[in-house]
Amino acid sequence: MYEFIITEKPNASKKVAEALGKPIKKDIKGIPYYLVTHEGKDIVVGCAVGHLYGLAEKEKSKGFKYPIFDIHWVPNYEMNKEAAYTKKYLDAIIKLAKDAESVTVATDYDVEGEVIGLNVVRYACKRKDARRMKFSTLTKEDLIEAHAKASPRLDWGQAEAGETRHYLDFYYGINLSRALTSAIKAAGMFKILSTGRVQGPALKIVADREREIQAFKPEPYWQIELNAKTRDGEVIAWHEADKFFEKEKCDAVMQKIKGQKKTTVISIDKQQFRQLPPIPFDLTTLQTESYRLFGISPKATLDIAQELYTGGFISYPRTSSQELPPSIGYQKILNSLAKHQPYAELAKMLLAKDKLEPHNGKKTDPAHPALYPTGILPKSLEARQGKVYDLVVKRFFATFGEPAVRETVVAKLDVNKEIFVARGTRTVAPNWHVLYAPYVRLEEEELPAMKQGESLGIKKIELHAEQTKPPKRYTPASLIRELEKLGLGTKATRAEIVETLQRRNYVTGEAITVTQLGMETIIILEKYSPKILDQELTKRFEEDMESIREGKKHQPEILKEAREILTELLAEFKTKEAQVGQELLKTFSETKAAMTTVGACHACKDGALQLRMGKFGRFIACSKYPDCKTTFKLPAGGGVVVTADVCKECQFPMVKMIRKAKKPQELCINLDCTSKKIPDVHETTCTKCKEGKMILRKSIYGGFLACNRFPKCRNIAKLPKTTEETPQTEKAK
Repeated sequence: MYEFIITEKPNASKKVAEALGKPIKKDIKGIPYYLVTHEGKDIVVGCAVGHLYGLAEKEKSKGFKYPIFDIHWVPNYEMNKEAAYTKKYLDAIIKLAKDAESVTVATDYDVEGEVIGLNVVRYACKRKDARRMKFSTLTKEDLIEAHAKASPRLDWGQAEAGETRHYLDFYYGINLSRALTSAIKAAGMFKILSTGRVQGPALKIVADREREIQAFKPEPYWQIELNAKTRDGEVIAWHEADKFFEKEKCDAVMQKIKGQKKTTVISIDKQQFRQLPPIPFDLTTLQTESYRLFGISPKATLDIAQELYTGGFISYPRTSSQELPPSIGYQKILNSLAKHQPYAELAKMLLAKDKLEPHNGKKTDPAHPALYPTGILPKSLEARQGKVYDLVVKRFFATFGEPAVRETVVAKLDVNKEIFVARGTRTVAPNWHVLYAPYVRLEEEELPAMKQGESLGIKKIELHAEQTKPPKRYTPASLIRELEKLGLGTKATRAEIVETLQRRNYVTGEAITVTQLGMETIIILEKYSPKILDQELTKRFEEDMESIREGKKHQPEILKEAREILTELLAEFKTKEAQVGQELLKTFSETKAAMTTVGACHACKDGALQLRMGKFGRFIACSKYPDCKTTFKLPAGGGVVVTADVCKECQFPMVKMIRKAKKPQELCINLDCTSKKIPDVHETTCTKCKEGKMILRKSIYGGFLACNRFPKCRNIAKLPKTTEETPQTEKAK
C-alpha cells in the first residue's frame, strides 16, 4: 500500500518526487511515474496533463438546438480528437490509484488546479475526497513542507467555485454560440459563430472605445513657447495658461509680448519628493510591464512565467496578490541570488540592510503571495524567458529598496507682465532605481542654473497651433487592466480572452481596433439581445463565484439563476432569430471580401488578389481566375492578416503573418521581391537523411534550404551568411 500523489503536469511530478527522496522512474505505456520513500512511507507520484475531463451534453442533440443545460464531465479524449494523448495519462492514473492507500492532490493551488484534482479524485480514483498539498513554488523546501502540512481534505470552496465557473462558461458559450449560428444558418449561410460570458462584454468595451474615437471632434487650441538664453544654455518655458481655447486671448498675449528682447526670472521653486519603490508583481502587473518593456503579449508572458514556475525558478504566476510575506524567506532568497554573478552585487546591497521589508501593495490572494524568484538561477533560457525572469528578479529587488529622492524645479519668467513657466525634474538619490535598472523609464530634465531677478535674453517666442486628441486605443495590456478593473474574467483567463477576440477577427492590431465584423456583431447584439453584452451581469457572476470560494454561497443557487436568465434571454432571441440572421448574413458578406482581399492584381490589372484555401493549403489568387492565373504561395502555418500597405521595393501588397510565440511580421507577397535577396548557395548533402541534396527554396519569409526528398525528408536549414559557410540544419516543425 502506498500514498498516491497526483500533480498537474509531468515535470511537476518529477519535481515533487525529487523533493521527497531519491525517485525511481517507471512508466505505464510511456507515461512516467515515480516511486519514492519518504520518512519510511512508500509514495507513488503520477501526473495529469492539465484538464483530463471536460463538460459535454449528456445526450448529444442534433443540429444547433438550444438551450442546453443537461451536461456532465467526461474524459477529454472522448470529445476531442486532439486530446487523444490524454487517454494514456488517465489510464495510468486509474491503474496507479487502484492499490493506493491514500490519494494526495498536488496540482496548482488555484481554482483550475482544484477542478483538475477534484475530477481526477472522483472519476479516475473513485474517491470522495483526498489530501491536498498547497505550495507556491516547486522548490525542494516548499514541496517537503507542503507534503508535511497537507490538508486532510480538498479545498472544497475553491473546487466548487472552479466547477461553477466551468458550468457557467459552458452554459453561456454553447447556448449563445448556437443561437448565433442558428440565426445565420436560417438566413442561408453556414458559419460557426461564437461568443461567451466574458467575450461579449469584452468586445463591447473595445467597440465603445472605437465609437468614442470615431465620434471625437478635435478642438483647436494654442500654446505659446518661450526660448530664453541662460549662462549655461537655454531654457524652454510655456505660458502659464498652458492651452488657449480662445484664439482672441492668445492673440492678445502674443501682441503684448511681441518684440520683447528680455525676460526676468521672478521665482524659482525647488521641491524634493520621495518616490516609493514599486510594489511586487501580481500577474496583471507582470503582464503589463512585460508588454511595456519588451512588447511581449500578455498571453505569451503568462506562458513564459508558467514555464519559469514549473522549472522551479519563480513562484506561482497566477496570483492577484501584491504582497510578499516574511514566510517566503527574504534573506534565504537573496543569499541564493548573491551566489550568482548577474545578481550578486544587488543582492549583497540588500543583505547589508538592517531590515528587509518590501513595499507591499494592497491586493491580496488567499492562495498565493505576489510573484518572486525562488533563488534558483536557470542555467540557460530562451531570449524572452530570460527577459521575463530578469524582470521578476529586478522587481523583487526593487520592492526592498529605499525611496528614490527626486527634485522638481519650477521657474517663472516675466515677459511684459505675461508669466511663462519652465519645469524640470531630476533624480537626486536613485536608491531603488539602481535595483530595478534598466527598467526604470523616467524623464530626467534638469533646468539650467538661474537666479531670481536675473534678466535673460529671449531667443524666440513661438505660437503652436494644436488639436485635442481622441482617447487612446487599448493595447492588449491596457485591455487586461480594464477587464480587471471591471471585474470581468479572472487573472488567468483575461489574456486568453483578448487573444480569442483577435483570433476570431473581431479585433486587430497592437493598438486594438475593432474590425468591421466585430463592430457589426456588437451593433446587432445591442439591437436584438443586449443582455449578452451585460457587463454587470458578468461581474455579478464573478462575485458569486468568489462567494462560493469563501463558503457564503453554493453552486446550485448560482447555476439555477444562470439557467433562468439564459432561458429567458434565449427565448427572446428566438423570436428575433430571422432578423438577427439576415443582419449577420449581410455583415459577413460585406466583411468577408474586406478580410480576404489583399490588393489589386499586378498582372491583369482588373482583378483583385484574394486569400484562398485549396487542396494543398492557403494561397493568394486573382479573382479573375481562370482568365488570370496569377497566384502567390503562403506558409502552411500561422495566421494571415490583410493590410493596406504595399512593398516599398516592388509595390506588391503586404500581408501580416502571425506565428505563435513570435512577433507579427509584415511581409511582401512577392517571392522575387528585391527585399528578399538570396545569396548563391552550393548544393550540399542533407545532414539528416544523407541521401538527398539541400536545395534552395523560396517562401514569403525569403529563401531557405530544404532536402529535395521532401516529404520523405523534412530537413530544412537557414541560408548561410556567406556562400562558403556550411548550412546548419534543423528539424522542420
